[in-house]
Amino acid sequence: MTLPPTEQLHPDAALLTRGDLISSARALAEGQIAAAETVRGALENIAQGAMAMATTIRENGVLHYVAAGSSGLMAAADAQELGGTFSIPPTRLRIHMAGGLPTGVEMPGAAEDTTDGLQNALDEVKASDTVIAVSASGSTPYTLTAMKIAKARGATVVGIANNAGSPLLEEADIPILLATPPELISGSTRMGAGTAQKIALNMLSSLMATELGHVHGGMMVNLRADNDKLRSRATAIVARIADVDANTAKHALDTANGDVKPAILIAARGLSLEEAGTRLKATDGILNAALGQD
Repeated sequence: MTLPPTEQLHPDAALLTRGDLISSARALAEGQIAAAETVRGALENIAQGAMAMATTIRENGVLHYVAAGSSGLMAAADAQELGGTFSIPPTRLRIHMAGGLPTGVEMPGAAEDTTDGLQNALDEVKASDTVIAVSASGSTPYTLTAMKIAKARGATVVGIANNAGSPLLEEADIPILLATPPELISGSTRMGAGTAQKIALNMLSSLMATELGHVHGGMMVNLRADNDKLRSRATAIVARIADVDANTAKHALDTANGDVKPAILIAARGLSLEEAGTRLKATDGILNAALGQD
């Protein structure tokens, strides 16, 4: 029986020894680097997945993240950061993790084989939604069942897996293969496979935000400044793009209730908050276009 790559023994596994942790650390680092490099082979499909996600947000759909175990933690982390980073409303995001999101230190391992409740959990999935399904093996029953339910409802499924030819990749609308090498600790897919998954998820959501106009010159301009750290960041963003001093940027942010895009238009073009909002609506929130409308 041939084991899938995620279950095979790494040729350098013997380098992990308790007597030489420096050499062991070097082997683990190289394993992580090799895993990260596999993302380069999936750029086209990652871009397609990001476009599907952007379309969902534009069409008032919902992004559903579905996974189990370590893959579930990676998926949940991406979903939970979209609000603070890009102001994606919580009503547009759902996390479906086998066994539920853990509240303690124990992971619900057996739950990945359980599909009870998925039909109800995905009952509101519609054709305008995108489902991001993640599974290192590509054969996790929970994730596969969720994918089939979503596809039956017409949703677009982005499948992320680390084994070529796995059911998740074969059936997903947009398959993203992250062909990571075997793990240094055999089968411990929280390591190399998880690293590649995290990179791919970061790329999907960041590219989605870029397509939506939430990124301008490498800055998160759809940010809402609602704490001290974000207010400082937002002030710097407004000052840089509008080419004004910090005090002017702060005043514009106060006028815009912490919203960066209208604050930039207020500071750079002398618009009122209402005028800034009208201009952003007319340009679908694309800051370049809004700034160019004099």
